[in-house]
Amino acid sequence: MKAPNAIHRIRSGLLAATVLLLTAPAFAETEVGITTDMAEFEVRHGDELVTVTRDQDTFATIDLDYAQIARPCPPFCIQPMSLGPGVETLGELEFIDYLQQTTERDDLVIIDSRTPREYQRGTIPGAVNIPWDRLHFASGADPDDVRNVLTEDFGAIFDGDFYNFSRSKTLVLFCNGPWCGQSPTNIRTLTNLGYPAERIKWYRGGMQMWHAFGLTTVEGETDG
Repeated sequence: MKAPNAIHRIRSGLLAATVLLLTAPAFAETEVGITTDMAEFEVRHGDELVTVTRDQDTFATIDLDYAQIARPCPPFCIQPMSLGPGVETLGELEFIDYLQQTTERDDLVIIDSRTPREYQRGTIPGAVNIPWDRLHFASGADPDDVRNVLTEDFGAIFDGDFYNFSRSKTLVLFCNGPWCGQSPTNIRTLTNLGYPAERIKWYRGGMQMWHAFGLTTVEGETDG
């Protein structure tokens, strides 16, 4: 007959093994998953399908472009968690959920609000570039170009005087990170123009947190 302590150790070992099996990723070949049941996913970027994963090097560190922790404020000030009533702030997994939906929905746009140069150097797969100053009249935005973006890209209807946003698309915007004001500027510009706040989502973590999690980036698609 086994001693009580020995029986307790056996039961504890079996319990630990069961917990390990229940919590282990369902993808044994991938050491660094996105979640416990997601190792990767595909998103369309331009004409190609891109597989998004995390860096499998468990000793990898963040890209030096996003290692800087102090920038002059203003303009690089910490952004609030909420940009206004109705605008939803997204974490990484919620943002990934919208990325996955882009392969099935044509009423959803993922927007990199950074400069064209930043976008071309590296962006999140599936994102198109609408720089913050392209819609910002105080920064020299062309009213005709703004109207084209709203109607041709975002699905608004312009009757010559007013915009009708009843069929406008859901927009998910990001920029460099929680200290970056480019996507908040785009979002405030859009809501000031009457764009429905409930159709605007904000990935606050942006490129900084995307890099921090070692997720896939691609070169931005250009027209040229």
